[in-house]
This record gives sequence, C-alpha cells and structure tokens, in this order.
Amino acid sequence: MATSQETEETGHARFTYRLRVSSTALAKLLGEWDRCRWVWNECAARSKKAQAEDEKCGPARLDKMLAEARSRNTWLGDGSSVPQQQLVRDFGKSRAKALKDIKARLPMRQRAGMPKYKKKAKAAPTLNYTRRGFRIKDGRLHLAGGLILTVVWSRELPADPSSVRIYRDGLGHWYASFVVPAEAQPLPETGAVIGIDWGLKETATTTSDAHDLPHAEHGKKAAAGLAHYQRMMARRKPVKGKPGSRGYRAARKLMAKLHKKVARQRQDTGRKWAKTVVRDHDALAVEDFRPRFLAKSTMARKAADAAISATKRELIAMARKHRRIVHLVHPAHTTMDCAQCGARTKHALPLSERTYTCTACGAVSPRDKNSAHVMLVRAGLNPAGADRVRADGPQVHSQREPGIPAL
Repeated sequence: MATSQETEETGHARFTYRLRVSSTALAKLLGEWDRCRWVWNECAARSKKAQAEDEKCGPARLDKMLAEARSRNTWLGDGSSVPQQQLVRDFGKSRAKALKDIKARLPMRQRAGMPKYKKKAKAAPTLNYTRRGFRIKDGRLHLAGGLILTVVWSRELPADPSSVRIYRDGLGHWYASFVVPAEAQPLPETGAVIGIDWGLKETATTTSDAHDLPHAEHGKKAAAGLAHYQRMMARRKPVKGKPGSRGYRAARKLMAKLHKKVARQRQDTGRKWAKTVVRDHDALAVEDFRPRFLAKSTMARKAADAAISATKRELIAMARKHRRIVHLVHPAHTTMDCAQCGARTKHALPLSERTYTCTACGAVSPRDKNSAHVMLVRAGLNPAGADRVRADGPQVHSQREPGIPAL
C-alpha cells in the first residue's frame, strides 16, 4: 500500500511503498544502520566535547571526522558513504537548531535539545540516500553498497525521485519513502468558499452543515484493546537491564499494531474529509489552531483522539495539491467576536456555553458555527461582513499556488 504526502516547504511529495526484504538484504540493511548509528554517536561525542571545551563543531569538521574515520576503520569504510554523510548533515541541522534555541533563551520546554546518543535497542533504523546513492532498475530498488530490495509497487511514481528514505516501523515492516516533485492537479472552479473552526465535540465545524467533520473516536474504540495489551506487557515486564521474554515482545507487537491501525484510521478519515472540502470550495478560511496546550489539560486524551493537527495538515496539503487558496486565520478571540456585526464580548465564553448570543445585535447561533463564520469574515471571503470586521483583529496568512490570484 502506497501513501503520498505533500511537503509544503519544498514543493515536493513523498510516496511511501512497502518493501519485501530477504534475509540477506536484512543483514545488509542492519549492517548499514549499525555503521550509521556509530557515526551519529561519534558526532554526539564530538559535539559534547566541543561544547565542554568551547570549540567549534560545524558540518565541515564533522565531515572531516567522517572521512578520517572511514580511512582508518575498515568496518566503517565497507559501508556506503551516502547514508553516513546524510546522517552527518542531519546531525548538523539538529545541533544548529538546538544552539539557536539556546541563544534565543527559549524556555526549556520549548527548546529542541541537543542531539543525543542512539541506543541499539531503542533507535529505529533509518537510512537516507540521495540521487547518487540509489536507482530503480527492473522494478527493484538498488542502493549504494550492493543492496537490492523488492518494492511493492501499488502505484507508479509520478516522476523520477530525488531521494529515498529506508526505514523500519514498530512492527518490523520496512518501507521506502521516495521524494518526487509535487504534481498539481487543478480542480474546476465552484465559486464557493468555506470557513473551518476546530473543536473537540466535532473535529471540524464549517459554515456548511454538509461538510462538518464529527469526532470519529477511533482511539476511544480501541482503548479496551490497548488496555488489554498494556496489562499483558505489565505482567511480562523484564527486569531492568535484561531483554524481554517472547511473550513480552509479542504483546508489545500487538499493541504497536493496534496503535498503527488507529493512526491509519485517523489519516484516512482526515484525507477523505479534506478531499470533499477541497473539491467543493475554491477558497478555505482555516483556523490556524495549534492544540499543543491541550496535551497538558484534562481534555488531553480527547484532543489526541481528535487528531486536529493531522487533519489540518491533510487539509492544507490537499488544497495545495489541487490549487485551492487557503487562508490561515489566527484563533485569537474567534469565539468572542460576532460574525454578524463584529462586536466582541467583554469576557471569554466558558466551554459549557455552546450558544453564542451577541449583546450588540442580538444574533444567536451555535458557538462553533459563529466561529466558522468569523473565519470567513477575517479572511475577507464574506462580502456582507467584511466591512464590519474589527480593525484590530489578528493578521491572516494566505497560502496559494504561484500564479493564482487572491479572491
């Protein structure tokens, strides 16, 4: 089964395919991963030493360290240099981000953190190959170092890939994720616009009743099964420092399988809904909601099950793919403003109050529906209310494909 995901920053898309790995290929893949993990840990040690001695540890020095290590270490030199160099670059980016956060004096909870050592028992194998490190021949994937893998081609690649990532998930399945240029697929214009407000009772409330997304509760339905597998793991929990028993590993695999099923259900629900919304509307006013703070509230479990961030990401990617305009509206005061007259309540409404009543014009509407209409007004997509929006409202950021004018 292949999946695709568009990357907004680079204008590329990822196409992921399942791999059939033989015992010989598996041994080579794990060998490559052992070398790459050693390189990462060596970079982490150099970085820690440089930080203690106030020295520089940039990408140039790490590349030099890798070249010296490959020349004097036969075991390391037997592997391909492509994934090792990519790992060094990834380490450099991670370290640079951590140093940037430290220099900006961000709170500890917001910092990325310095790269840590990758432990053999916990780190999942991941190998990155650039264009010079792989090729597709006779339907098989040839990697640098003599690795040949069988790909389950559930559908054709739309273009020649520029890179590929080989990784293993928690179930032990191997995948190849190809990066290809994003292929735009314009849809016919409809002349319709829509405002979208995120929530927990309904994952998405829109200005169109036919496009509301109810809370599917995939996690709640799987909670009993997850609890059962967690109890199985607890009964078989190994002593610290010793490997788990066969029963413990089996229970952990069953739990990982159920987690993956729930994640796929959420992704499938989000994609199908996003496709419907994008197909029926030319422009979208979407609340730029970031529900990270909900993870520390009493609604953390329900918020995680709603998968607002994943659904929002799928919606934006689908809109870019089909050349629809997306307006990201700042969520400040969207539940306090009136979509009809623009008046703002003096106090924030409690969550228990689900009906919005404007004290200025007397308009009464469901709270989330009013917020969805506020999105349209702030994005300038509602001509009847655009002139009544508050002048001091937050800015609206728009995302559109090149060459497409704003509405």
